[in-house]
Amino acid sequence: MADKESRGDAVMVIGLGRFGGALATELAVRGVEVLGVDNDSRNVQEFSARLTHAVCADSTDADAMTQLGAAEFGRAVVGIGTDIESSVLTTSILVDLGLADIWAKAISRQHAQILRRVGAHHVVQPEADMGERVAHLVTGRMLDYVEIDEDYALIKTKAPAWAAGRALRELGIRKTYGVTVVGIKKPGVGFTYATPDTVIQAGDTLLVTGDADGTERFSEET
Repeated sequence: MADKESRGDAVMVIGLGRFGGALATELAVRGVEVLGVDNDSRNVQEFSARLTHAVCADSTDADAMTQLGAAEFGRAVVGIGTDIESSVLTTSILVDLGLADIWAKAISRQHAQILRRVGAHHVVQPEADMGERVAHLVTGRMLDYVEIDEDYALIKTKAPAWAAGRALRELGIRKTYGVTVVGIKKPGVGFTYATPDTVIQAGDTLLVTGDADGTERFSEET
């Protein structure tokens, strides 16, 4: 690995299963220095050529994590899924080592609560998050849905027909729906920032942000 002073941008990914392995690989593709850790030598062997380093170690062993220099990393991701005890213990060890940015995967709401209590800074539930996202897409006219915070979302949707030929300042979208159009994409070109003078046309795609209910109501307008 790089020397201690240059590890601030490096990421330790613990658990090279489907989630952790895909995450670690994507980080490496983006040029991030990644140390992959797994207690299964087969997983380590599979990822050894893709990551900066991959090692076989027991992440629930505080001494082993110390020897790997875990405390020197700027960020760590605990991708352990089904073994909740190992996930929680690993996260606790990283907290004790003083890591400033710890991400952890949870497989249930209870698991997520425990991870937060032991000190994880960010907890993700990939299956639940994707299920919620797809539910919004399946039941509405949204083209994409991202929950930025609790009950606050960013959506991509087609412009409603009633808005065609009118500038945003005339439409009163924020007053009516409590949401803001922040970006617009004309057919054949990329997204640009929306301004009060932006004129909406049929076929435009909008980026809209606001509370989840408001964005959903707006996306259902035709």
